[in-house]
Amino acid sequence: MTGRKRDIDDLAGEIQELFADMWQVPRFSAGLRQGYRPQADCFRTDDPPALNVVVEIPGVDPSSVEVVVAGRAVTISGDRARPRVAGAHYLAMEIEYGAFKRTVELGVEIDPTNVTATYDKGMLKIVLPLAPQSPEGKVQIEVKREP
Repeated sequence: MTGRKRDIDDLAGEIQELFADMWQVPRFSAGLRQGYRPQADCFRTDDPPALNVVVEIPGVDPSSVEVVVAGRAVTISGDRARPRVAGAHYLAMEIEYGAFKRTVELGVEIDPTNVTATYDKGMLKIVLPLAPQSPEGKVQIEVKREP
């Protein structure tokens, strides 16, 4: 039975990945949703012990980005507005604009009181220190622009 459960869990993970990837492809998502889904990386460091989430959000004003930590997840939301060009007649519109919201499940306890978020050259980097136990509730994190 253990092997069967692992196979089902693997299949469920592959299906979730497939759907996540599918929403990245404009031809599948055209007309089905508004906004876009920025790409994100998540990795762990040992010294200092932390999770790092890097989100690719070029063209987004960092003051309009909201980062909220709740339990074992971090949610990043904001808006990338299409620039207004007077008299423009588009021949192609491939760049995605609009509201976005990404939730990254962390899978470990973090210390939300010491989380930092910095924005530099279109990349948002969130450092979430590991903790023995996450406190209850939500914590909003200020996004700072790199000097």
